Amino acid sequence: MDFNIREASVDDLEILVDFQIKMAKETEDMILEKDIITQGILSGLKDKNKAEYFVAEYQNEIIGSLMITKEWSDWRNMWVLWIQSVYVAETHRQKGVYKALYTHIINMMDKKGYGGVRLYVDKTNTKAQQVYYKLGMNGEHYQLFEFMSNK
Repeated sequence: MDFNIREASVDDLEILVDFQIKMAKETEDMILEKDIITQGILSGLKDKNKAEYFVAEYQNEIIGSLMITKEWSDWRNMWVLWIQSVYVAETHRQKGVYKALYTHIINMMDKKGYGGVRLYVDKTNTKAQQVYYKLGMNGEHYQLFEFMSNK
């Protein structure tokens, strides 16, 4: 299948919000607040220094989304891309959409000279891990440890 991967725009806001809500529920059994997610995505779409969003289209339908941020790595003296979220509509999984989104980011990394692509996946989230292993990524170096303030 041929997918069109493109940078997301404000016109894609509704589907991006929908995908984030579905992803959180499916992978972590979390219910996200739609208004907060909408404000966060809109802020990222308007300021690429905060985040970059991409969508995968097939036959003029958005079937997948990817959100990345960048972080300075003093260990490598380079910028590193972080996959913050990736989601493919359930009816389009097993068609290579995850791979197409990942390949797009790897190509972007190479073209723009970033030091790598990373993501954190909780080691108990085996569903997500299986997707990333299939892409050739591994979890041998990093695990997310998180403390969230209640402020």
